[in-house]
Amino acid sequence: MDITCTRPSLYGEIAHGLGFWTDRSAVHEAAAQGRALQLQQLIEGGAAVNIVAMDSITPLHEACIQGQTQCVRLLLKAGAQVDARNIDGSTPLCDACAAGSLECVKLLLEYGATVNPPLFTFSPLHEACMGGNSDCVQLMIDRGAFMEAYDCHYGTPLHVACARQHYDCVKVLLSGGANVNAAMQLHETALHHAAKSKSINLIDLLVEFGGNVYARDNLNKKPIHNTSQGSTPYLCLEFYENTPLSLQQISRVAVRGVLGIRAQEVVSKLNLPNRIIRFLSHVPPPVIEM
Repeated sequence: MDITCTRPSLYGEIAHGLGFWTDRSAVHEAAAQGRALQLQQLIEGGAAVNIVAMDSITPLHEACIQGQTQCVRLLLKAGAQVDARNIDGSTPLCDACAAGSLECVKLLLEYGATVNPPLFTFSPLHEACMGGNSDCVQLMIDRGAFMEAYDCHYGTPLHVACARQHYDCVKVLLSGGANVNAAMQLHETALHHAAKSKSINLIDLLVEFGGNVYARDNLNKKPIHNTSQGSTPYLCLEFYENTPLSLQQISRVAVRGVLGIRAQEVVSKLNLPNRIIRFLSHVPPPVIEM
């Protein structure tokens, strides 16, 4: 039985009587498995593209989480609701970012997907960071994603990227102006997460962007307290605690702190030597081949 009963979505996104509840329709199956020809035939035969399963997942959700770009395109052209919510409140854009499907993300944005939907869970940017999808992270930032979007369990996207040790995502976020010292509900910073994960590279990167090695969580612990005494991460954090920042580094952190998310754009337009601009932008000097 294709349609069991009509019922409005929990979040009102499958609206105006277009959404129906089902166990799992043929449209869902075709979208999830990338069977574009079958999906096209179903659509031409009058199948509802906004039909929802019992978990409020639409065929568009299914296509996005599997990265089925062609099916996403067919569904959107047929009128699929681009910001439909599933039972967790996630939109197809969240699923596309989680899957790391840059093409699906671009399609959804082209059809007006909301970059910063009012969710009770992860934002699309959180999802991209959770999956380590740095290209999606960059695209979402370019489209105005809130880098300080907050999840009560996981904190900001930067917290998520550090907890999952996705270095490239962390660098994209920091370069885009994310607050390196943003605190979670338990007052943990990204540096606390980097210390827990024992990632020297993340520790170095966060400190380079102004991470506070003296920040304390709700248990009064500094990042160094999340490492084993004598371990490499411990020695690294101990060095940063005992070594004052250079005037150059202090200046760079101060400039980026003032400019925030506008740092990259503004710095690139300053009438300064290219070497200084590269330094302020955290761009390493070019390698000169001998």
